[in-house]
Amino acid sequence: MNDEKQLAESAENEPAAADAAGVADGAALLEALTKERDQLAKEKAEVYDQFLRRTAEFENLRRRSQRERAEILEFAGMEVVRDLLPILDDFERALKNPSSDKEYQKGMELIYGRLFSALHKAGLEPMDSEGRPFDPHVHHAVETVETARWRTTRSSRNCSEGTISKGGCCERRW
Repeated sequence: MNDEKQLAESAENEPAAADAAGVADGAALLEALTKERDQLAKEKAEVYDQFLRRTAEFENLRRRSQRERAEILEFAGMEVVRDLLPILDDFERALKNPSSDKEYQKGMELIYGRLFSALHKAGLEPMDSEGRPFDPHVHHAVETVETARWRTTRSSRNCSEGTISKGGCCERRW
């Protein structure tokens, strides 16, 4: 009977011990799940940060490539414009010499006007520097003249016309 009593008492104590073990296992399980959740949240934040950085890098690359493409297109035509400048000079010299044939003269003026207009659309503009401060990046100094008209270094007269294209000096025309 003692054995039966001990068995009965141990059976009564087992659920309490099992519950205590279950609580300890549950707390450990909860702690493990919490750690895993925190680790996954940290990894998610890192991946999202990488995503944002890569997206920003891609946008910067896209903007930079668009800007570079626009610059290439803008300045690619400058070689053609530089090649056409001597032709424009030839037209100007030809128009300064009077012709006996008025129709021929009118045709030359028309062609000159169309060429000048096309170059102007491409961004080429005549450069008037008389009376403006001397800029060695744009002007060529031919001579120095003392004058009472200007006390500082200025361009006193144009020996020849120059042209400016898109904010920079394209070529000095002599």
